[in-house]
Amino acid sequence: MVVPGPAPWMGKIALSFPAVIGVGQDPRRFSKMEQANPRVKLRGGMESMHKLNFRLGRRTRILGACHKETPVMQTQTMDRADLARPLAGKVAIVTGSTSGIGLGVARALTEAGSDVVINGLGDPREIERVCDELQKGSPSGRVAYHGANLMIGTDARKLVEDTAAGFGRVDILVNNAGIQHVSPIETFPPEKYEAIIALNLSSAWHTIHAAFAGMKDRGFGRIINVASAHGLVASPFKSAYVAAKHGVVGLTKTVALEGAENGITCNAICPGYVWTPLVENQIDDTASARGISREEVIRDVLLAAQPNKRFASVEEIGALAVFLCGPGAMSITGAALPVDGGWTAH
Repeated sequence: MVVPGPAPWMGKIALSFPAVIGVGQDPRRFSKMEQANPRVKLRGGMESMHKLNFRLGRRTRILGACHKETPVMQTQTMDRADLARPLAGKVAIVTGSTSGIGLGVARALTEAGSDVVINGLGDPREIERVCDELQKGSPSGRVAYHGANLMIGTDARKLVEDTAAGFGRVDILVNNAGIQHVSPIETFPPEKYEAIIALNLSSAWHTIHAAFAGMKDRGFGRIINVASAHGLVASPFKSAYVAAKHGVVGLTKTVALEGAENGITCNAICPGYVWTPLVENQIDDTASARGISREEVIRDVLLAAQPNKRFASVEEIGALAVFLCGPGAMSITGAALPVDGGWTAH
């Protein structure tokens, strides 16, 4: 649930799973749980990024306990606010969301009113800052961090299971986590191939596997897989990435068919080059390596295949994600939607 006004608590907690305080549980039991299980923590620093843990935003004291009576006089104000917050009351997971495209999507979802659980790698202090930033964008919602290692299938499923246990359900699932490696196939390291398939493709299967039954039971679900233009066309030296992203598009279509009669949509967003700090660093590195200007790298290297010769922004991807989760996209499912400046129109 979402608090329709200032929440009555201002604490922060970090939880390490499997211990979770769920809906309807007495907060006074927490101290007993902490004594019985040293992995339960009221406060303290984050554990390893590859351990399952939540970092909850300032507006949430106990997982799932987020309710406040609303005075009748606030109803009209809330109705107007709901128009700007079409996802109010929804619970979303966004993987690979501590930076880049995933963070842009998470930010858009929080601004649209959704509770959001983010996931990804990064310095704990930076993740704390990201959570605070997202929380400010959604003062009446909840923001949490879960440190599941999506390279491991059981951890990917645990991300969904823990979110459902803590927040009551999962309405929106955005699979964005991914890595890349570029190499001719004859010299492509097999371990790199396995890692790319595990994170870019298999983790999406595992999270959908864990979320689908609950969505089906409730008659509502929005699944978005962030694929790539490389899920639609190929480029040399990216065999693992192209294979994984084509697999994501196929997975998207299959899940869309299976959920079509149950209020579940599943779509793939297929970006071309998107402006992120990682891409910005890549420009400087490529310019130095090739002895050419930044402008030449952008026009003749990175955006050579994009007719519009501009980077998409993370805000564009986020806006599309919000639309796909809203009522205007109820009949859009099984689609692979290019956001590539015309790249795949060739």
